Amino acid sequence: MSKMKVAGFALGPLGSALIGFVTLPMLAWFFTAEDIGRISMLQVATNFAVILFTFGLDQGYAREYHEVSDKSALLKAAVAPGLLALLMLMVALLSFDPALLSRWLFVLNEPMFSAVAAFTIVATFVSKFFSIILRMEEKGFAFSISQILPKALFLAIVAAYALFGAKYNFSKLLLANAAAAAAVTLIYGWNTRHAWIPALSSSIDRAQAGRLLNFGFPLIFGGLASWAFMAMDRLFLRDMSTLTELGIFSVSASVAAAAGIVSGIFTTIWAPTVYRWAAAGAARQKIENVTTHLLAAILSIFVITGLFSWVISYLLPHAYDRVQYLVVASLAPPLLYALSECTAIGIALARKSIYSMLASFISAAVNFLGNYLLVPRFGASGAVISTAVSFMVFLIVKTEFSCHVWHAVPRTRLYSTMALVTSAAICFVLFGENNRLLFTSIWVGIGSIVFVWFRSSMRLAMHACAHIFLEVRRKIFSRANEYR
Repeated sequence: MSKMKVAGFALGPLGSALIGFVTLPMLAWFFTAEDIGRISMLQVATNFAVILFTFGLDQGYAREYHEVSDKSALLKAAVAPGLLALLMLMVALLSFDPALLSRWLFVLNEPMFSAVAAFTIVATFVSKFFSIILRMEEKGFAFSISQILPKALFLAIVAAYALFGAKYNFSKLLLANAAAAAAVTLIYGWNTRHAWIPALSSSIDRAQAGRLLNFGFPLIFGGLASWAFMAMDRLFLRDMSTLTELGIFSVSASVAAAAGIVSGIFTTIWAPTVYRWAAAGAARQKIENVTTHLLAAILSIFVITGLFSWVISYLLPHAYDRVQYLVVASLAPPLLYALSECTAIGIALARKSIYSMLASFISAAVNFLGNYLLVPRFGASGAVISTAVSFMVFLIVKTEFSCHVWHAVPRTRLYSTMALVTSAAICFVLFGENNRLLFTSIWVGIGSIVFVWFRSSMRLAMHACAHIFLEVRRKIFSRANEYR
C-alpha cells in the first residue's frame, strides 16, 4: 500500500479523533454522567449485534476478497444471512414488548427509545459491511470522509442543542446518535453503490457460502467472547456499581479512543494489506517489521498520554477529574487489540480461526474474574484495571497461538515492554492522584527506554511524516496553480 493510500486511510481516524476531542467535553458539560452511561449501553448492544449477526462472515469476506472473481456474489453471501436474522429479531422484540429494549439498555420504560435503538443497531450493521468494501478496495479517502462526516453531523446537532437552548435530556442524545448512524450508512452506501447494487441481483454460490461459513463459524463464538470481555466492564458497572461510575468509565474510554487513533488507522489498512502480501508469498518478514514499528508507536502513545493526561482536568467538569488517572490504562483495549492483530495474524493466514476464539474465551474469563473482584470496591477504576490486564493476557495468548499454527515471531521485547507500560498504567490508576511528580518521572524513564530501543522506528516515522507532509503540500500547490 502506497504512502498516499496510508495517508488516505489515516485521515479518517485522525479527523474523527479531532472531532471527538471537541465533542466529548461538550457532552460532559451538557449531559449527565448517567445519560452518558446509558448511551454507552447502546454502544455495547450495537457491538454485540454486529459481532453476533455478522456470523464471522465479514472476516471471511475480507479473507476471500482477493481470491475470487465474482465479488458481488461474495458480498451477498457474506451480508444476507446476518442481515435477515437481525431484522427478524428486531421486529420480534418490538412486537413482543415495544419498551423492552429501552428497559434493558437504559432502565427507562420508553417504546420510542426501543425503536430508535433498534434502528441504530441495524444501521450500524449495514454500514459495517459497506466500510469493509472500501477497505478492501483500498479507497482510503472515501473511507475516511465517510467516517468523518457522520461525527461532524453529531457534533453539529449537539452544538445546535447548545446554541438554541434545547433541554439537555437523554432523548436528545439518543436521537443525535441515531442521526449519526443513519448518516454513516447513507454515506457509505453511496460510496459503495458500485459494489452492493450488483450484489442485489447476484446468485449465491453454495460452495463459496460454505467456505465463508467454515471460516466464520468459529469466529461467532470467538466474537461473542471478544464482545464479552470488551463489554464486561460496562455490564458489571451497570449491575454492581452506579450509572455515574459507568459514565466516568465511558468518558475515560472515549478519551482513550481519541488518543489511540493509531489503532483505527492500523486495523483499517492491515487486513487487506497482509492478505495481499500472503497471496504474493512475501508476508513473514514484512509482518515482523511492521510489528516492531507498531510496538514503538503504541509504547510512545502510552508514554505521551501518561505525561499529559493532566490536561484532561481542564477540559471536563470537576465530576470527571478521575478520568486523567484512568485514561492511560484505558488505552489498553484499542492499542493492545491492534497489536494483537499484527502479532497474531498467523492465525488468519493459517485459517485456524478457532484459536482466536480460544484466546477470546481465556481473556473473557480473566476479565470476568477481575471485574467481579474489583468493580464493587473500586468502581470505574476497578473496571479499567481488569480490562487492561485481560487485554494483556489476550495479546500474549493470541500471539502464542499464532506462533504455534504459523511461524514463531520474536517476543521478548514485545512482552517485556508491554508488561512495563501496562503495570505503570495500572499503578497510575491506583496511586496517581497523590503522586503526580513520581509518575511523571516514571513516564519519562519509560519514554527514554522506548526511544533508545526503537531508534530505527522513530527515524522511519519522522521520515514518513515529512514525506507525507511534503507530498500533500506539493499537491495543494499544484491544484492552486491549476486554478490560476
